[in-house]
Amino acid sequence: MTLQTRGEHACHGGHMGFYVHHSVQTGCDMRFAVYVPPQAAQRPVPALYYLAGLTCSEETFMIKAGAQRHAAELGLMLVSSDTSPRGLNLPGDADAWDFGVGAGFYLDALQEPWSAHYHMGCYINLELPEVVERHFPARRDRRGIFGHSMGGHGALVTALRHHDRWHSVSAFAPICNPAAVPWGEKAFGNYLGADRERWDDWDASRLMSGCAWPGEILVDQGEADQFLREQLRPEALEAAAAESGQKLRLRRHAGYDHSYWFVQTFVADHLRHHAAVLGA
Repeated sequence: MTLQTRGEHACHGGHMGFYVHHSVQTGCDMRFAVYVPPQAAQRPVPALYYLAGLTCSEETFMIKAGAQRHAAELGLMLVSSDTSPRGLNLPGDADAWDFGVGAGFYLDALQEPWSAHYHMGCYINLELPEVVERHFPARRDRRGIFGHSMGGHGALVTALRHHDRWHSVSAFAPICNPAAVPWGEKAFGNYLGADRERWDDWDASRLMSGCAWPGEILVDQGEADQFLREQLRPEALEAAAAESGQKLRLRRHAGYDHSYWFVQTFVADHLRHHAAVLGA
């Protein structure tokens, strides 16, 4: 399993690196980024995986969130993935900002031509952790996952679908009920097909209503978020948690929008949440 280094930089006593590997799941090269904290020089550390939102890449969180300082203090490895396969030139994959390139929705597509490459669900759950744990000092028994917007959806769904592999989970302004909002309807209809029953397998609110994840889930939502009412629907997640008994800490914040200024403000809280669970 060959790993190509695009760049590495000293950062808060550890190092920040950007890498590329060939993915079996997507059939193309995939980029990802890893922050290794200073504690990893003495022992393997828990890894916290971050999933970014629409139009973003593996660089977005690492550059904008200011999380490395907190990860260095807590002894957490940070891993961020790209948001879709790239360079495939599939028909229509670059026609819209909310579908195709940069908008993989962290699911496994069933419809052609997407089904041959858009396997972001398996990539995040299985392949990327295998790559990270082979090449970096990451513990194999303690993984956390979080994300923003589309990536918040991805983090929630990944954990809810795979209780045994993910030990902590949180989200910033997630798309909570994609099967019932325009972003999700567009993505799910194209990637998964017209049968809406299949959509339930990738909808956090539908999954949570049927089975609680074993632990507390932290979600932060800005009340000035321009996508709050039409696209995000945190009330659906609250209703699902009430139905299944899920322990959910959903915090609403007046004045905060959907930007990385919001993520940056509360990222330390999220890292502390994960560190407490993962034993960093």
